[in-house]
Amino acid sequence: MAAPEQFILGEFRRRLDDRYRVAIPGELAERLAPPGQECILAKERSGCLSLWNAALWQSKLDQRVELIKQKLGLGDLDRRIGQLQLFGRLLSTRHASVQLDKQARVLVPKEFREFLGAEPGDEVVVVGAAVCVEIWNPPAWLGYIQRRMPRFRKLCNRLSQS
Repeated sequence: MAAPEQFILGEFRRRLDDRYRVAIPGELAERLAPPGQECILAKERSGCLSLWNAALWQSKLDQRVELIKQKLGLGDLDRRIGQLQLFGRLLSTRHASVQLDKQARVLVPKEFREFLGAEPGDEVVVVGAAVCVEIWNPPAWLGYIQRRMPRFRKLCNRLSQS
């Protein structure tokens, strides 16, 4: 997977509208996909959904599935059948194809709203996560950022040394 030309960055507060849509800020949406182009909405972590460019998501998914197939081809299937079934279940329910409308809004399907923990009128936090856009339940975002921010400097150092 190639590195993105421009990181998708920023933090914005939005509300889930009465039609279950979230408006993605223009500066994030334009780096993600043009209006009407397919995107992938994925359940990433509790209280968070990720919105990916479909081609980037598919590339990432194909690489991982191929790696799993290779490992299973080495005769590991019997020992890992339970893990493979779990992978299949989670993969089946983890993502959905969506589109940004002309106003850069994305419709959040019911199962994804439940995972996010948001209802119409609820505030969400829209965050640029370098390669995708994340939609967070505010308490989940606050907890996540409080746990991760103290490690920011170490993360920067690790990424710059790679």
